[in-house]
Amino acid sequence: MLVAGVVACGTFGPGDLNRVIAIEVSAPDSLEELDTLTPHARVLDGHGDLVAATISWSLPDSADSVALTLLDPGTGRLVVHEAGATGRLLAEGAGLVSNPVSIRTLAAADTLVAAGTVVDIVTLAVDSVSDSLKVELADTIESASGGDSLTVPLPGRPVIYAITEPTTPGSVTLDSLHTVIMTDTVTTAASGIAFVKVRLLSPPIPDSVVVQAVARRAVGDTVPGSPVTFVVRFEP
Repeated sequence: MLVAGVVACGTFGPGDLNRVIAIEVSAPDSLEELDTLTPHARVLDGHGDLVAATISWSLPDSADSVALTLLDPGTGRLVVHEAGATGRLLAEGAGLVSNPVSIRTLAAADTLVAAGTVVDIVTLAVDSVSDSLKVELADTIESASGGDSLTVPLPGRPVIYAITEPTTPGSVTLDSLHTVIMTDTVTTAASGIAFVKVRLLSPPIPDSVVVQAVARRAVGDTVPGSPVTFVVRFEP
């Protein structure tokens, strides 16, 4: 989750460093539908020291309310109202108003599944590489009429792959360029699919390699279905 920092400054001259000059806001740049968030803000003086102040929060205009609902102006606690929009948030305190923090609202990832085989047998060769270890990240929308649910693939989301066995780096990698990589973050394609391959680099040859894929929501919660576990076996 990325953090946006926003500072609004007043003007001051020599000897005015004890004056309040900035309000600094931190909040993620994206949230998912129905996520709740309490942002943070602090007021600073010219020395960069924290100044005690009461902070109030607001949404600049009605368009921002399409994406976000402010639950508490005193704490800034908010909830994502609608996915696919951008809402802006303001903090005010000690006579200063922050620049607006933009928060993109995304569809909620609620499903991570294997998009192919989870066990791959690789024949040993000069350059032994597994098939693609694929997962699909999606948002499942329940039918209001009781029919089949709709699965919507989610592009542009991170999936973290990690080799969990063997635990000692050196003989295998997730990288196609012969660099030892035990953990890799892959962005889902338009289809919601992410994948890696396992490459055998050198002896000792493990009997099998275990790879796990994990996806997390914008607030850090693990997406249901995580981890997806793959096993790659190397055979003569």
